[in-house]
Amino acid sequence: MCRRPASPTESDNASGDPTETCIQIVTSGGRRIPANANILASASTVLRSVIYRPEKNRSSEKTIPILGVPCDAVEVFVGFFYSNKCTEEDMEKYRIHLLALSHVYLVPQLKTRCTKALIERLTVENVVDVLQLARLCDAPDLYLKCVKLVSNSFKSVEKTEGWKFLQTNDPFLELEILQFIDESESLRKRSRKRRKEQSLYLQLSEAMDCLEHICTEGCLSVGPYDKKPSKNMSPCSKFSTCQGLQLSIRHVAKCRKRVNGGCVRCKRMWQLFKLHSSICELPDSTCKVPLCRRLKTQKMK
Repeated sequence: MCRRPASPTESDNASGDPTETCIQIVTSGGRRIPANANILASASTVLRSVIYRPEKNRSSEKTIPILGVPCDAVEVFVGFFYSNKCTEEDMEKYRIHLLALSHVYLVPQLKTRCTKALIERLTVENVVDVLQLARLCDAPDLYLKCVKLVSNSFKSVEKTEGWKFLQTNDPFLELEILQFIDESESLRKRSRKRRKEQSLYLQLSEAMDCLEHICTEGCLSVGPYDKKPSKNMSPCSKFSTCQGLQLSIRHVAKCRKRVNGGCVRCKRMWQLFKLHSSICELPDSTCKVPLCRRLKTQKMK
């Protein structure tokens, strides 16, 4: 009767013929692990092709070598086919070996669990080793997490033995990582620039609305010529820039430096007036923003 490595069960041999269902998994240390051929074949297409491959000598015992990893790791791997579970202790000890085995023998459920366990245990010290494993085992989620950690903590990572080994033995992967870091930094710069442009646009938009508010409705000390300034001296609640913009308008009216173009404050207000005139759709007789009609006329010429 064929039995699973961890706990025997009579249900493994449904047909009752041990020559058809019982095989031996042989490890690097020479350990022989009995396993049910049907269960292994249903869990892994790779093992299925090996199990049901025609043999010249049918009387010989069916064996499948799984080499290159610890014997206990192979036993945990085979046991996973029976229970579809893996203890935290086993995952802690053999997660790297189990990821390699699940990749080679195409066991996606175990591969997902190993990937998650490795991501949870990523550190600056082991990230380079795990990154190389992720690339070999075609684990894109794990690979991306590793590269991001390297990118965010590169100064610390480059001091590790893993990075020094990588530089000596895998310069192509080193170049790939450095290119990712460079692209990430460029993306961050573009994002910062975009946020800055959006912030500037919002500020200009508020300034334009505030200018129309002051010149149309009037506020505190500044307002249209045909309307008296408000007697309410409390700060304007409509726009945060209202008070500053009123001071700038009053400054433009009295400034003497602007005649020679030497006043920065006047230049900013002039740019605001020009921006308003470029988008103003009101008739000349209706718009009360200073210089709007004049600037529109200059633009037409």
